[in-house]
This record gives sequence, structure tokens and C-alpha cells, in this order.
Amino acid sequence: MMDWIPIVFGTFKALVLGTGMFFAIKWHYDQGKKEKEMRAVLRAGTKVAAVFALSLLGLGLVTFVLVRMFHLNLTYP
Repeated sequence: MMDWIPIVFGTFKALVLGTGMFFAIKWHYDQGKKEKEMRAVLRAGTKVAAVFALSLLGLGLVTFVLVRMFHLNLTYP
């Protein structure tokens, strides 16, 4: 019984990885056909990155104000 386990698991692993590679290649091939949608995706990605950067900056400023307001000493010893 123990002799079959590596064969079964190895076959399962090969099937899963082969299926994953097939769908990854298919997805990339299909994405190459969508040139017009690429600009919309890039524009949306830029907006998300800008909102994230502004949120991070706002969080840093709020943290700085709260540290100053409560007179916390956060210096590195």
C-alpha cells in the first residue's frame, strides 16, 4: 500500500500543475487580445495606487499629530 502513495500523489501533482499552467497560458493569451481594455485597466490601477498613497500619507499625518498631541516619546534609543 505504501508503494502506491508517491505514484498517486505524484500523478495528482502533475495533473494539477499541468492544468494550472494550461489556464495561465490561456489567460495570458486572452489578455493579449484585449488591447483596448488595457488602457482602462492601467487607468484604474493608477487610481487605486494614488488612493493608496494618499491614504498612507493621511494615516502618517494623523499619527504624527496624535503623537505630538499626547506628547509621546517615540525616539529610537
